[in-house]
Amino acid sequence: MQLVRVAALGAAFAGLAALALSGPVAAQSACKHRGDLDAMYCDDNNDLVADAPKDPKRWKNPSTIVFTYTPVEDPAVYENIFKPFTDHLSKCIDKRVVFYQVQSNAAEIEAMRSGRLHVGGFSTGPTAFAVNLAGAVPFAVKGYEKDFQGYNLIVVVKASSPFQKLADLKGKKVAHTSPSSNSGHLAPLALFPKEGLVPDKDYKILFSGKHDQSVMGVNSGDYDAGAVASDVFHRMAVRGQIKEADFRVIYRSQKFPTSSFAYAHDLDPKLVDRMLGCFYDYRFPPEMKKAFDGADRFFPINYKTTWEVVRNVASGSGQAFDRKSYEAESKREAEAAAKKAAGKK
Repeated sequence: MQLVRVAALGAAFAGLAALALSGPVAAQSACKHRGDLDAMYCDDNNDLVADAPKDPKRWKNPSTIVFTYTPVEDPAVYENIFKPFTDHLSKCIDKRVVFYQVQSNAAEIEAMRSGRLHVGGFSTGPTAFAVNLAGAVPFAVKGYEKDFQGYNLIVVVKASSPFQKLADLKGKKVAHTSPSSNSGHLAPLALFPKEGLVPDKDYKILFSGKHDQSVMGVNSGDYDAGAVASDVFHRMAVRGQIKEADFRVIYRSQKFPTSSFAYAHDLDPKLVDRMLGCFYDYRFPPEMKKAFDGADRFFPINYKTTWEVVRNVASGSGQAFDRKSYEAESKREAEAAAKKAAGKK
């Protein structure tokens, strides 16, 4: 299974590379401002997200809407959790809505960039890559009546371990999740050094692939510690996958926004207006509220302001949300995963 995922990851980036060659050709010729967006997008209004194409002929109004949710955990779990909502969305916009299972952040971003994904949930770090590389336009975060839902970067170790602070992890096996992850990689790069632990200097970064895999790896002893999102850790405990008492949290960061929901920039604006109304008016049924720590709605957000803290963390870690850094880090992740899979044979 791991080899399949590595192959899929390679294919996803091959797709990104191929699209990159055609990007400048597809770019809007009259673009006055692009900012950090890839060459095939334009941001003339300076809101940091891709504008809708100027030519209405390029607007898409598909008969079937493809929806997905970030693969921070098992995609099949979330297909079931979101079933009440996708049924609602289908009736609300009078179109067929299908849930598309993705196995990696790279695959999700490539799917939107290539036009195969119309709307979906992107985890915190990949949201910025999706905006810049795939023309994603974030519009909501899971939330409550007065605020959106947030989470913290936490570092977990086994409760029976001797580790009490980050500096104790020098020379140990520390799991990050994936190169595009905010809490699983970018935030540790920016925040750990001031706590006396420098990633890739004081320890070799080991990519697990997903937050739940980092947690389970710590539980099994494959890793001494894991940098993960607090909400994922809590959901695993609620579902009975782990016992929180078996772990100790030795670090907790400031609050970050949880996964964003974003639509493809080239959808017909009329369809977007209808779809956003369907999202904002929806109230989560009990099973969704339980799955998402009490959140009961899609809370409206603005990418430029809500994701400022995430962009600042990335900048502080020396990272850029561009194709060059994404492909370089993801190639490294794929190589590490292939090496790990080969070692299990």
